[in-house]
Amino acid sequence: MHDLLITNARIFEPDFAAQPQAEHPPRRADGTRPELCDIAISGTIIAHIQPSAGVSSAPTPAPTLAPGLAPAPARRTIDAAGGVVFPGFVDCHTHACWSDPHGDHRLDEWAMKLAGRPYLDILAAGGGIMSSVRAVRAATEAELTEQLLGRLNTMLRHGTTTVEVKSGYGLSTRDELKMLRAIDAARPHFRGTIVMTALLGHALDPDIDRARFVRTTIDETLPAVASEFGTDMSVDAFCEQGAWSLDETCELLARARALGFSVRVHADQFTSMGMVPRAVELGALSVDHLEASTPQDIAALAASKTFGVALPACGLHVDGRFANLARLTRRCIATNFNPGSAPSASMQMAIALAARKCGFLPLEAIDAATANPAELLGLTDRGRVLPGARSDLVMSSLTDARSLALRFGENHAAIVIAAGRVV
Repeated sequence: MHDLLITNARIFEPDFAAQPQAEHPPRRADGTRPELCDIAISGTIIAHIQPSAGVSSAPTPAPTLAPGLAPAPARRTIDAAGGVVFPGFVDCHTHACWSDPHGDHRLDEWAMKLAGRPYLDILAAGGGIMSSVRAVRAATEAELTEQLLGRLNTMLRHGTTTVEVKSGYGLSTRDELKMLRAIDAARPHFRGTIVMTALLGHALDPDIDRARFVRTTIDETLPAVASEFGTDMSVDAFCEQGAWSLDETCELLARARALGFSVRVHADQFTSMGMVPRAVELGALSVDHLEASTPQDIAALAASKTFGVALPACGLHVDGRFANLARLTRRCIATNFNPGSAPSASMQMAIALAARKCGFLPLEAIDAATANPAELLGLTDRGRVLPGARSDLVMSSLTDARSLALRFGENHAAIVIAAGRVV
């Protein structure tokens, strides 16, 4: 007997543009399977999918939970009523671990931005990332974990079942390790999946000599992370004017690769500094931001195995500039959820923005929020609704998958299932 049966589901199938060798069922114009299906779940896995026996032509306003135990072959049944069922969203770039219990500690900076102050000027004045650094340093590990879990559960309610979470607000060996411990401690308490990233090259501490700070990060913090957590994670850096230089970033990432880490990089948010081709040479998993990338930068990325990651909520909130990734096939979108430049936890909003601003068609944007970031993070068991896949699902009352990109400002996740459990 299966644990859960979802009936009358309109299943969204990712196009697998990033995985052309993969086999997948045909799709309708809206990206869903031609027929409505029943999805049987056993434990954490999708066990079986078959066409539904009898389906009403008109869907109900939302999927409904059947009370009590359902008849065999499942202990519980959910009628999707013809609504689209998506894979759980995979948010591959967030800064969701920070300290701000009331959610208002960077409102003054936003007022400065609305008054016309450029972000780099705010950063130089001690705001921006440094504001979050001071708050994280003052917080305990337990406080960071508790606040992170609150944000993760908000993301889960909006359909994000896998979340990459970076450190990066510590800027010291002690505080970067504290952040990573806090992220790791959240894992058993979160219904979804947390993927940790050590963002060691983020801001520069203005109270420490630049050369000494960089050397400490590379020679002390990086080995300390490897010693405590191993190398089964990515090391990340922010290459930008006012942050880590091109040479500093490349040295950090090359050292991380030598230790056995995979690497990612924030690049070209405000300035094209030559990081994209260097990232490709380093074998980076991804280059994220790309708002200021040149056509040559994008061409180098398109010719490589490195993913480009668009962060459209940042463009909406900061300066109205967006990465155009229309030329890429290996591309993802993410929220960049953080308290300053992208205060949005919603992958649904990121999908809507990417379809309008980043060169994605609606179905491409959904692919870039499911199958593609799952591949980027090395999670081959999710991002699609297929037998054998992890049962991370988003049930909606939408009858056309493209409406997910069209209708923004709503939460279309009527029911979220993470590892086979309704949340």
